Amino acid sequence: MGKVALVTGGIRGIGGKISLHFLLENYQVIAIDTDADRLKEWVEIQQAAGFAKADAIRCDVSDYAQCQDAVGTLLKQYGHIDVLVNNAGITRDATLKKMDKSQWDAVIQVNLNSMFNMTKPVLDNMLANQRGRIINISSINGQKGQFGQANYSAAKAGVHGFTKALAQEVARKNITVNTISPGYINTEMMQAIPIDVLKTIVAQIPVGRLGEADEIAELVMYLSSDKAGFITGSNIAINGGQHMY
Repeated sequence: MGKVALVTGGIRGIGGKISLHFLLENYQVIAIDTDADRLKEWVEIQQAAGFAKADAIRCDVSDYAQCQDAVGTLLKQYGHIDVLVNNAGITRDATLKKMDKSQWDAVIQVNLNSMFNMTKPVLDNMLANQRGRIINISSINGQKGQFGQANYSAAKAGVHGFTKALAQEVARKNITVNTISPGYINTEMMQAIPIDVLKTIVAQIPVGRLGEADEIAELVMYLSSDKAGFITGSNIAINGGQHMY
């Protein structure tokens, strides 16, 4: 069997493009989402397009037991996982003054705790095989912060620390761990923003446009390749120059 990639939040937006790029490179791809109907439809669409290696499994990445069960099921079926892309994320925006505990907890659980929930069971398999690639999708707002996103910014900043610590632990086992921090990307979510607000956002981006999900996916593919074996513990920003450091 060829290489196997597991992509959380892997059927829509940036995650959907990442899954598609893996399929184009003949990976066995398993997409994770919480909606079983959406997953079934995604697999049917991909297979109708000729991608026989598209698969999916329902899992709430904020639930450790569900993640253990899902990874266990996949390992029984496929034997190994070569690439894990931790992409799933949510927003529950509010200023801290107005934010309630449920908004804080939901974002921390899905965007940060999922790093542990998904990576722990996958890492055991990678360590046994002494190879692997782990790619964590953070955000520009985890670097610079964002008004009304104390929960989201805190979680995405935590992804950076998680990446750097884990990268040191597993580097000698031929496992790399890296973070990608996208800026504003041209997804369905962005397209739903009122045009006047969108123009304001684009005006803050030095290259003068939104990023494309394909640009994120291409970097994921590079970091997943053998050519990127000397890159680990890194955060790579793709934000059109909006935030430089």
